[in-house]
Amino acid sequence: MFDSAHLMPLYFALAAASVTTIGLLAVAARSAWSLKYANLFALAAGGMLVSLVILHIAPEALATSARAPLFILIGFFGGLLLHYGLRNMVSGRTGALVLTGVMPVVAIGLHSFLDGAVYTVMFAHSVDMGLRATLALILHEFPEGVIAFALMRGAGASNRTAFVTAFLAAGLTTPLGAAIFLPFSGNLDGDVLGELFALSAGLLLFVGTGPLLAHLETERPVRSFPALAAGIALAAILSSNHFHGDHPIHSAGEGHCPGDGHDHGFRFDQPR
Repeated sequence: MFDSAHLMPLYFALAAASVTTIGLLAVAARSAWSLKYANLFALAAGGMLVSLVILHIAPEALATSARAPLFILIGFFGGLLLHYGLRNMVSGRTGALVLTGVMPVVAIGLHSFLDGAVYTVMFAHSVDMGLRATLALILHEFPEGVIAFALMRGAGASNRTAFVTAFLAAGLTTPLGAAIFLPFSGNLDGDVLGELFALSAGLLLFVGTGPLLAHLETERPVRSFPALAAGIALAAILSSNHFHGDHPIHSAGEGHCPGDGHDHGFRFDQPR
């Protein structure tokens, strides 16, 4: 049975989901505005996702697992094959919704789910570390929810469908990841989490450079490049608040860099 201290990551993940929901309610109330600028939101999302992969997700994965490069490739080309496979299977309005809306939002949801897992591990390692990571969690989820909503609207989804999908992908997945990994937070192997992050990095890299940046061809440079720059700047801010020096992936117990011949799994039985 978990006590209140062990449930802290779940509480904070639910708080982050609540903040995401508030942002979604605000943007849903201006659905016409979000639809009008959906392409610009997509470009901002592309800049943000690619930059997050380069600045944060891929380095974390590479520092943890020697097999991370392989999993990044699997994620990237897996997304590519899925995209073109779906393009040949669906067409018309449904096809546009799936390819330009659902697929990028699913990638965002996968990343949010893994974020929930990471914050559970952080609390298991140190309550202080988990508390300091709360700001990064909330900062990360808020823009992802708004962008997911705008992507769904731009792909042709109704206001209600876009809201529900964005809530499930960017809001609910974080506490879901925290809850699922809660029973295993003290025994996770660093390689496993690193490889999951690498898979997420590859998928996000494909979505960011493919479906999202394709809008560069339809928008004028005077509008598209500022949107892209805004996404890159947002990613830089989010990455700077991710407390890399205390990240559990490469700070747990006897962790080490891959390839030194020693165990580098998570160890939370060290004296604190």
